[in-house]
Amino acid sequence: MAFVIDGKKISAQIKDELKDKVSTLKADGKEICLAVIQVGNDPASTVYVGNKKKACEYIGIKSLAYELPEETTEQELIAIIDKLNADDSVHGILVQLPVPKQINEDHIIQAISPKKDVDGFHPASVGALSIGQKGFVSCTPAGVIQLLKRSNIEIEGKECVVIGRSNIVGKPMSMLLLRENGTITVCHSKTKNLKEVCKRADILIVAIGRPRMIDASYVKPGATVIDVGIHRDENNKLCGDVDYASVEPIAGAITPVPGGVGPMTIAMLMNNCVEAGAVE
Repeated sequence: MAFVIDGKKISAQIKDELKDKVSTLKADGKEICLAVIQVGNDPASTVYVGNKKKACEYIGIKSLAYELPEETTEQELIAIIDKLNADDSVHGILVQLPVPKQINEDHIIQAISPKKDVDGFHPASVGALSIGQKGFVSCTPAGVIQLLKRSNIEIEGKECVVIGRSNIVGKPMSMLLLRENGTITVCHSKTKNLKEVCKRADILIVAIGRPRMIDASYVKPGATVIDVGIHRDENNKLCGDVDYASVEPIAGAITPVPGGVGPMTIAMLMNNCVEAGAVE
């Protein structure tokens, strides 16, 4: 039986630590502020934005909400970002992705000042991570590192395999594990002998975007398995990229879906926002 890594509990600890920090900053006369921009009304985005607002409220961060119509142009959105970049009372800017097709996502990411890039997506933030400089780190990979550390799972010297090479999870994840002195292999759709590569992993991080693809045949007994995926199955139940029922009996530690990586993403977004406000 694997040790189940409780993301809800760990994210609650982080939020409570941030709440204390924010209250100290408030006592010094500093109010942290996050601006959240949503274009259109994609139902999943609306849920995520609502969760972010709730987290801000709990921690004591002021949140500004910009709910823009679906037909908003790229120029209109960038004009709002420029205004927020110039506003010293705003510490973090977040544009909820995806954006409608008339807006270029890369242009929007690059329009946000790296000092306010609490999502950690700006090329300057990614570049800082790759050369070991200070900067905001993409929230999901940063959350995975906290899950491992706060569960006393050693990364240093371990064989770490990341399945997926997206800019938001796979690539930053591999760089963060490297920063923690893990030995890293990144797998993707063109990887040969995927099972054999995965079975070498002491720590297997799955961000492949396919429901329950990774079963016990990919996992070394005793390995730590982190499931970044989230899907709805044929019965409308939430599931991850890992087939939990088959992997849990042989893993040493595993994250559930839901309640594993998901809550950590918002906790680390809040962490980035508090850091943005505290550095001034």
